[in-house]
Amino acid sequence: MSELQEDRGREAREERLNRRSRRERAMLVVNTGHGKGKSTAAFGVMLRGWARGYRIGVYQFVKSGKWKVGEHRAALELGNIDWFKQGDGWTWIVEDLEESADLAREGWEEVKRRISDETYDMLILDEFTYPMKFGWVDTEEVVEFLTNRPGFQHVVVTGRDAPEGLIRAADLVSEIGKVKHPMDEGYKGQKGIEW
Repeated sequence: MSELQEDRGREAREERLNRRSRRERAMLVVNTGHGKGKSTAAFGVMLRGWARGYRIGVYQFVKSGKWKVGEHRAALELGNIDWFKQGDGWTWIVEDLEESADLAREGWEEVKRRISDETYDMLILDEFTYPMKFGWVDTEEVVEFLTNRPGFQHVVVTGRDAPEGLIRAADLVSEIGKVKHPMDEGYKGQKGIEW
């Protein structure tokens, strides 16, 4: 093999390694906006992670244990997905917002423990923008913690009105806007579509 061929082979190998390293980066993803589909998109990513053998933790910060959501049922059937409901319902229907705040703070502390000990390869923090928006958890702390997480852990955060600091720190941000929704015409959410 000539020296030129050897250099080309080395360059090709180095480029392949460089390309691979650009594909293997833990991502912070934010799905925000006022349209429907933020959580749905996150659960689609969750399925991709599951198919790759990732250990997955889902933390829902608004839905309570009373909600029987279809994606939770699917996760139970699939296995290798741990599911936690850290909320007590939508803020406009709960009776004790301080209890909601306490649940959100407890949930965030649990997420921090799981990130620190690298329990999961992927975490879905569903509707986690609300605890930040309401001041129940400190956005700066969240951003710093998620930015400096150890190991290889993808984190997907969903919810309306994502704080600017979280958006700046994220690797991927999607803003989902509403064009039309049946609720505007007085229809209620439907099984299989909303939950």
